[in-house]
Amino acid sequence: MRAYAAGLPNVAVARTYTYMCSDPGQKLIKEDIEAGLVDRVVIAACSPRLHELTFRRVLREAGLNPYMLEFANIREQNTWVHMEEPEEALEVAKDLIRMAIAKAALLEPLKAPEISIGNRALVIGGGIAGITAALDLADAGFTVYLVEKKPSIGGHMAQLDKTFPTMDCSQCILTPKMVDVARHPNVRLLTYCEVVGVEGYVGNFRIRILRKPRFVDPDKCTACGECAEVCPVEVPDEFNMGLSWRKAIYIPFPQAIPSAYVIDLDACLGLTPLACGKCLEACEAKAINLDDSPGEMELEVDTIIVATGFEPYVPEADEEYGY
Repeated sequence: MRAYAAGLPNVAVARTYTYMCSDPGQKLIKEDIEAGLVDRVVIAACSPRLHELTFRRVLREAGLNPYMLEFANIREQNTWVHMEEPEEALEVAKDLIRMAIAKAALLEPLKAPEISIGNRALVIGGGIAGITAALDLADAGFTVYLVEKKPSIGGHMAQLDKTFPTMDCSQCILTPKMVDVARHPNVRLLTYCEVVGVEGYVGNFRIRILRKPRFVDPDKCTACGECAEVCPVEVPDEFNMGLSWRKAIYIPFPQAIPSAYVIDLDACLGLTPLACGKCLEACEAKAINLDDSPGEMELEVDTIIVATGFEPYVPEADEEYGY
């Protein structure tokens, strides 16, 4: 393959090294650039997603514009695809290298733009990762908007009993952080909200957030539980994986933040023509508002952290995993 590349137009130097991304491999590239042998570089190896920044740094350190770099992804796009067809893999690799060299001949030096970035951050996801990120940013002086689509922050960790490998109490670790992030002066907590639109770029993002109706005012709710006691509707409790029951008006779990009840729109009789209304009568704090409706808000932030968590995956339908 090295001999093939060496014979292509515009190729001054062609080298083979098993680990070109290692220090010795990077040194080979630097030496050729510093010797004036090349003014652009083609890497025929892995995906640029993996090592493009690595080799850009090599070019920069050798005094060459870092954007005079082109990749021929002969591993993920070729070798791994044609593992049982070596001859076809060889021909495809030649095509990829030839095209990369042709593209490299057209490269021009670029200068990375500098953008002023402020200290407004959006964190999407109120699990342990999002909470930790929000606290770290807030302690560093950032204004943080923490958006969680469920009625309470906490995420999957709130459902756990112990954490591996120390077997420490999950709630003992999580709950203090939940309280801290809710009380931090630099954090605006937006629960039961979802990001529905993102425009702009780093340093200048415009965010649209949908606020879902809770039908209970968190500022008025005292979490006394009187409303849930009189609620006649029971549905499977998703917090306990459907192994227990909750009412149509409920608090997600005892340590929930905000510590306020919320009405399940799909289960509540009071939001249908049947009009139960028992929770309204039981709520002495007058925190329930059945006329609550969705609303949108817009934010401007400089940076975004996505910490949306995970969902368990059962691979039964995918035979290739042998599950």
